[in-house]
Amino acid sequence: MPPPRSAASALAANARRIADVLRRTGPATRAEVALRTGLSRATVSAALNQLLDSELAVEIGSGPGGPGGGRPPAVVRLGPRAGLAVGVDIGNRHLRVAVADLGHEVLAVANENHHAGRPARVVLDRAAEMVTRELSGLGYGLAEVVGIGMGLPAPLGNRDIGRDAGGASVAASNLLPAWAGVSPGRELSERLGCPVSVDNDANLGALAEFLWGAGRGTSTIAYLKAATGIGGGLVINGELFRGVTGTAGEIGHVTLDERGDVCRCGNRGCLELVAGGAALVTAMRRTHHEVGTLGELIRLGIDGDPGCRRILADAGSHIGVALGSLVNLVNPEAIVIGGELGQADELLLDPMRRALRRAAIGPAVDAARVVPAQLGDRSEVLGAVAVVLREHDQPTPC
Repeated sequence: MPPPRSAASALAANARRIADVLRRTGPATRAEVALRTGLSRATVSAALNQLLDSELAVEIGSGPGGPGGGRPPAVVRLGPRAGLAVGVDIGNRHLRVAVADLGHEVLAVANENHHAGRPARVVLDRAAEMVTRELSGLGYGLAEVVGIGMGLPAPLGNRDIGRDAGGASVAASNLLPAWAGVSPGRELSERLGCPVSVDNDANLGALAEFLWGAGRGTSTIAYLKAATGIGGGLVINGELFRGVTGTAGEIGHVTLDERGDVCRCGNRGCLELVAGGAALVTAMRRTHHEVGTLGELIRLGIDGDPGCRRILADAGSHIGVALGSLVNLVNPEAIVIGGELGQADELLLDPMRRALRRAAIGPAVDAARVVPAQLGDRSEVLGAVAVVLREHDQPTPC
């Protein structure tokens, strides 16, 4: 069990500062902690000993050895006694929950299927039940949780969505039509008694891939969640960049054809209308009546069906063109492609890279690796965990 709040509040300032750095950045050697905090090694050693003695931190394994050889240094991380972070990812066909400790170790991930048409209250009731169940299965309760992150595939009507405990409301969305006007963070917080941070799922995918996936070790990435629709998220200089209204990186609504069809966002000719999963399945069914889902289309393409391969290649080209402006403006080190469409791998990515090279300036394209996401369908739920680890101000249990 974690220490009582009085023990946590009694931590010396330096120990609290180090705990906060470990919570944000994950396991580190003592030398790395000194570098990240700016504290002297002697101060770091004394403060870490306090955290270790109180069992808020633990030593695990060893880091890399130095150039001269010798025994590699020990790695320190926060342990479960410091608290837990919970992530909830609500999609139009799935509900996922993840539990992690503040040392960045994922302790449990659970997944259930559901239908987008279910009432929001029913889905939130089930999400609360799943959170409670997973915590109980680990031998913990809500008292150990420092915060909950939640991701939704929908626009959110609040300027400070990532840090707001629950005021963000869902704007109209064809992916979650029953959620318009709902404040999911407030609703889930009332059910569980913990602060809840709500964000767009693509933003959370970007943060997870930056910390633990294909963007690890970089400073700036662009993440695309290409599935039924197309969403995007940006991490710039190590921080999730949401923009003023939380819509930064929404490449799915870049206009490719001013005379094209009207999109759900109100504009014409958006990328999502020609490269989103729903559009691809609709186009494919004109000749392949048996194709009912994006997954089926991708499987047929991988198996060699020429029509499906062409549909996927065209989608990659359209996305590459839209990425050109983003690459010129943001100059990322990596462009990470996630979501179900990303499972098409090089059938999608190769034409995407060729189109991007035609659409952006050479040095920017040379610097930007276009790579598949590494965390698979867990990107968004792990991103919800990451929001708690990086953005909750105090590592204090509920």
